Amino acid sequence: MTQGPLTTEAGAPVADNQNSETAGVGGPVLVQDQLLLEKLAHFNRERIPERVVHARGAGAYGTFTVTADVTPYTRAAFLSEVGKQTEVFLRFSTVAGNLGAADAVRDPRGFALKFYTEEGNYDLVGNNTPVFFIRDAIKFPDFIHTQKRDPYTGSTEADNVWDFWSLSPESTHQVTWLFGDRGIPASYRHMDGFGSHTFQWNNAAGEVFWVKYHFKTDQGIRNLTAEEADVLAGKDPDSHQRDLREAIERGEFPSWTVGVQIMPAADAATYRFNPFDLTKVWPHADYPVIEIGKLELNRNPRNIFAEVEQSVFSPAHFVPGIGPSPDKMLQGRLFAYGDAHRYRVGINADHLPVNRPHATEARTNSRDGFLYDGRHGGEKNYEPNSFGGPQQTGRPLWQPLDGLAGGTGNHPTPVHAEDNDFVQAGNLYRLMTEAEQERLVANLAGAISQVSRADIADRAIGNFRNADADFGKRLEAAVQALRG
Repeated sequence: MTQGPLTTEAGAPVADNQNSETAGVGGPVLVQDQLLLEKLAHFNRERIPERVVHARGAGAYGTFTVTADVTPYTRAAFLSEVGKQTEVFLRFSTVAGNLGAADAVRDPRGFALKFYTEEGNYDLVGNNTPVFFIRDAIKFPDFIHTQKRDPYTGSTEADNVWDFWSLSPESTHQVTWLFGDRGIPASYRHMDGFGSHTFQWNNAAGEVFWVKYHFKTDQGIRNLTAEEADVLAGKDPDSHQRDLREAIERGEFPSWTVGVQIMPAADAATYRFNPFDLTKVWPHADYPVIEIGKLELNRNPRNIFAEVEQSVFSPAHFVPGIGPSPDKMLQGRLFAYGDAHRYRVGINADHLPVNRPHATEARTNSRDGFLYDGRHGGEKNYEPNSFGGPQQTGRPLWQPLDGLAGGTGNHPTPVHAEDNDFVQAGNLYRLMTEAEQERLVANLAGAISQVSRADIADRAIGNFRNADADFGKRLEAAVQALRG
């Protein structure tokens, strides 16, 4: 706790913090009471714009420890030797809810991880599902608009949600995940995480591999039923944030076993599914998950606003040996995340302690703007220069894509031999036990039955029927029963 006298923002001691300065006893307040004006003006500006998506979140610090040799696949320094530890910050979140929403809701969970490596920060911005609703970033604003409040009613509308999903068959796989048992995790500690996208790894020899990240919770999977979540969301809207904080305070540090699926670059062109389609998984029988590390969270933030709300993550934050793939959703996010934070927090958001590299100094020619801390002093702000300024390395972080050809244009995502929008959703349904299938059908029926137009409901049911005939038949019967 800070000792000493209370001061103004400028450091002057405060004589009276209980009473405004007035013109006599009972008279009007004076403009010369600068402490009052300073406090009110600061209070009016204390909030920054909340995230458009992933607004509701919690976070913690911890470590990532390498447990396997991956140097044949990547030259990333933080992965260079078994036993090496890297500090991390992990922010969990829901996707659609605003900052005041409840934690225990049916929604994907964000799993955004910042590695403070010796080569700069590496951000892995994923979810608790291995797939997503859409495969092209040009549809992301449309999708999120369906999850947010309707411009006329001011409420989230089932018609909007299911109209979009039913017209976007590629969403069928993710919707099956969302309305299954894992759609409402019991806590952030009891869910898996995924990088979701496909990323490039490249080794010291310049060889390229495509990878997918998996974070398997060591606490075991625990979920809530829709009925349990309704009760918990009403009783304790902060349930997941509270659970994470209190577990760390008790010394019960949550951990995840980290693994990757690795695909040699040459396999991508002929693989049966498009390996860069975010609505698809790579079956483990094709590319097994290889354990590479352990993630542990062991320290809570001291200030939620400074460290959780002002934390910024961008999939464009790579380090040598790791890079992007042609995944069209990832390509859009490379721009969108950084741009969102430059608007929301400011162009110097990376100067904040939670976002700042730990083991290296950011050396750029960017200057000025809100909250600029003068860190560069009087150094020259251009390159090249002859005054000892920072210079380019000449070595890209990742390897270039080969074999690109054809005309520019608005091209659909390439289709591979077994690609369609329903096969993996059907596979997921058939992997479930009978009880899991019953709960999935009941959850979907409860949501679809709220749609006001029969054609939207029929179209939505048709997507699940295309995934599996039994799935569609049971869902249609359940919706009809609820509608009477």
